[in-house]
Amino acid sequence: MPVRLYLRDPYLHSFDAAITGIDGNSVSLDRTAFYPTGGGQPGDTGILSTNGIKHKIIDTIKAGDDVHHVLEDVSGIKEGDIVTGFVDWDKRYAYMKYHTAIHIIDGIMVNSYAGKGFSTGSQIYADRARIDFDMDQLNRELAQKLVEAANNIVKEGRSVTVRSVSRAEALQMPNLARTEPGKELIRKLDTIRIVEIEGLDTQMDGGLHVASSRELGAIVLSEFSNKGSHHKRMEIKLI
Repeated sequence: MPVRLYLRDPYLHSFDAAITGIDGNSVSLDRTAFYPTGGGQPGDTGILSTNGIKHKIIDTIKAGDDVHHVLEDVSGIKEGDIVTGFVDWDKRYAYMKYHTAIHIIDGIMVNSYAGKGFSTGSQIYADRARIDFDMDQLNRELAQKLVEAANNIVKEGRSVTVRSVSRAEALQMPNLARTEPGKELIRKLDTIRIVEIEGLDTQMDGGLHVASSRELGAIVLSEFSNKGSHHKRMEIKLI
């Protein structure tokens, strides 16, 4: 299992590591700052540099307890080589900001519309994010109000912190997981990683976030669609 540097410092975007395995076009490292696809956040891309050659990483994925860095070409590298990794920072930073924006909107939903609706999923892209809701009354006007409330949180510069708690502690924290699979996961894990937006929201999460809401700039509602009484979709952009 590699040391997951991205969990220790999501702002780290270069690091040294050793190659511990090669499987086809996938490379394993003893430590990595590349985030693997998960929780709606895409896997990182970037560069692995070794022996004077730069190898393009086109995706990062989970493989059990390992992290696989999918290379465009693995020629010229071997197990044991020392490499320097460079995360595509502009893309990663965009993912982090959009992930925090989703949590802010979800937190407002939980606090202001408890019992009326909830988020059922989300997806992050480098230039936008979507959030799906099960909320019959959600329409474009209400979605715009959610975004306006989120922008108030952004302007206040709320801190975003990450910590780990025991399973016993997590089970005593309401709304830490908001889906049945999430609640089941809490019951299975010994330690639960949670993300807290100051004064707004605390939830279980394995992804990466910015340190302050102010880093988001401003959120705009770019699209809204009604896919049925139990499926409303918002798409947001950061400007």
